Amino acid sequence: MSIELFNLKDKVALITGSTHGLGMAMAMGLGKAGATIVVNGNSSQEKIDNALAAYRREGVNAVGYKFNVADEKDVIVSIKKIETEVGNIDILVNNAGIIKRTPLAQMEVEDFKQVLDIDLVSPFIVSKQVVKGMMERQSGKIINICSMMSQLGRNTVGAYAAAKGGLVMLTKNMATEWARHNIQVNGIGPGYFATSQTAPIRIDGHPFNDFIVNRTPAAKWGDPNDLAGAAIFLSSQASDFVNGHILYVDGGILATIGKPSNEL
Repeated sequence: MSIELFNLKDKVALITGSTHGLGMAMAMGLGKAGATIVVNGNSSQEKIDNALAAYRREGVNAVGYKFNVADEKDVIVSIKKIETEVGNIDILVNNAGIIKRTPLAQMEVEDFKQVLDIDLVSPFIVSKQVVKGMMERQSGKIINICSMMSQLGRNTVGAYAAAKGGLVMLTKNMATEWARHNIQVNGIGPGYFATSQTAPIRIDGHPFNDFIVNRTPAAKWGDPNDLAGAAIFLSSQASDFVNGHILYVDGGILATIGKPSNEL
């Protein structure tokens, strides 16, 4: 019975930005739990096709749709197409995002706005379209991918942190308004993970690698697969009375002030 709580068989899950990285890891987990995965990307059809091949090699039932999550008209058309061709969307994971590492005093306003558009406005745009069907069915799960940077500051990521902090509050307000329709809206806040993007700085002796390993109580970078369990939990019956919660998957970083550099 307990295993059935996490069974996503016959569910359709749309994961934005799921052609690679953490989005793919979470989508792969949902797919292996039984869900049909709707892969989204906006860079190229080739990248979507390559991602679909990777999902299918792992036995995951996946289909792909190229659309811009920050373009409301594109989202409206695409969501309708997905619902017609694949089925009702039971699970939405708002994962698509960007980061621009620029000191705030030097950052162009247009770059700041672009980060907010993709990281904060697009979850609102996509959720607004998907939730209509969820309300009609009186059932649904929405997961917004937040960040530790919603709680902490760091040099050069001011726009990203502002967007993710806003996304935390958007998550709580979505939960507040939609809970009465049996829709659970929660967030996942990833810590520092070992991905292809972080590979150049995950070398022993690299200052940032040493900083992350020493700053994290688990003393290591996260494996992208570590996010799968959190995504499955928040997508399944097991979280039916969990709403407006941000689940930080960070190896304990937010639990501690850190340790002195000379600590054994």
